[in-house]
Amino acid sequence: MLGLTPAHAESANYLKVKARPGDGILALLRRYQLEPYSCNHDQFYKLNNLKKNAALHVDREYALPIVVYSFNGRTIRSTIGIDDWDKAVRIQEYNEAMLEQGLRTAAFQTDKILWVPHHLLHCPEADLIVTAPPPPPANVPSIADPENAGGPRMFPIFGKAYAYVPLESSKLKGKVFYLISGHGGPDPGAMTTRAGKKICEDEYAYDVTLRLCHHLIAHGATAYMITRDLNDGIRDDELLACDTDEVVWGGAAIPFGQKERLWQRTDIVNELYEKHAAQGVKEQMLIEIHVDSRSHGRRTDVYFYHHNSSEDGKKLAEKLQQTLKQKYAQYRKNESYSGSVTSRDLHTLREAKPVSVYVELANILNYSDQQRIVLPSNRKLLAEWLFEGLTK
Repeated sequence: MLGLTPAHAESANYLKVKARPGDGILALLRRYQLEPYSCNHDQFYKLNNLKKNAALHVDREYALPIVVYSFNGRTIRSTIGIDDWDKAVRIQEYNEAMLEQGLRTAAFQTDKILWVPHHLLHCPEADLIVTAPPPPPANVPSIADPENAGGPRMFPIFGKAYAYVPLESSKLKGKVFYLISGHGGPDPGAMTTRAGKKICEDEYAYDVTLRLCHHLIAHGATAYMITRDLNDGIRDDELLACDTDEVVWGGAAIPFGQKERLWQRTDIVNELYEKHAAQGVKEQMLIEIHVDSRSHGRRTDVYFYHHNSSEDGKKLAEKLQQTLKQKYAQYRKNESYSGSVTSRDLHTLREAKPVSVYVELANILNYSDQQRIVLPSNRKLLAEWLFEGLTK
């Protein structure tokens, strides 16, 4: 595929996709985030020689108003022949969103294929208000398994090795979980060194949180990873590389300001909560996972916070604590468990609408405590035990 500049639009190579059962033009454009832009609609009809409101045929290929370029490996601007930095950023964000949704199979930097939606060059401001599809029945979440965008039981967010998640049971069907791993993006959280390499809180909190999400989805839950890394997935390494490319649900970048970061996450959770509550979902829970930072000589067990105004949050935290205590007695007979449950007026616990619990996994500065998070087998156990506590 040759790279094409906007000047060669008449000979552009447009992305072609097959219509799925039930697809109309609006549904197809909506899937690729093209719907709110009138020029995308016009271009779709033109590319496919269709009349307005024409029906689509299942398994027939249609050209989308997305031009496919051969990425030159340097920059988006030089690839497509533009100077506008903001447009290039929006094009990058669009490609990342398509990867996140499983509509792309690889990042454009990897497969050298860049998608440029028509509207970003021709009508970058949304100018249509399109009625959303009708909601499902009241007792069914609007999107079962929202992490699933790669086909039946395939979840790209977990990485290639863990993407396939067989349905082990349906015991959590109808329940919604919001999972926040602490920090991310420009904020790595607590940091220290181990074996001469930097380790960052956000990477280990994310890996345990992702593993927990994997368990929830395997048992039929609707689960949202609010903090997200599109290329890490579940990792089985001890020393996880620190990076800053995390985003939030929906693909937005994580802001620099702490206050803005906290509100960004709770606003996303609360919007989703209201949507599911309107559908009749009764059980919605939020778990936020961190790694603590205390003095080098102090060991801590996994401990939990709840808000002092939430009796349900307290009960959930106590259930999680009791589960870990039982697991220590069962599997770590030479270690006593001293993890606590206390109340704190933390932003997420105070502002998020679901029943919420805040988890601290270890003291990242204590060498012995680090074992709990750097060993992948321990991260696996932490996720399993938290899952069991959540679902008793």
